[in-house]
Amino acid sequence: MEQIYNKLVRDKIPEIIKSNGEKPITRVLTDKEYKAELEKKLNEEYLEVLSATGKDRLEELADMLEIIRYLAKLENSTLEEVIAIAQEKEHKKGTFENKIFLEKVLKQ
Repeated sequence: MEQIYNKLVRDKIPEIIKSNGEKPITRVLTDKEYKAELEKKLNEEYLEVLSATGKDRLEELADMLEIIRYLAKLENSTLEEVIAIAQEKEHKKGTFENKIFLEKVLKQ
């Protein structure tokens, strides 16, 4: 019996599968495929964040951070640089802490 996944997985997953007495069939993605699969994985994790709560939500957020790390790497950058950019935006435009919801802007 086989189970089809066709998705990007963490590096240790094939070894974990082998340790369970199963045989993983894998391949290494091209850079173009890798970027597309990271983007799909980011969306998958986003949906999981929306449906999770408590500690599970934190786990899903951590997964999103890991994917963001590797998307940044594809841009020859780092997660730390992404965080620095976020901090610059916070300084210039603020945060979301005050829960402000903009309904409309009236023209003068």
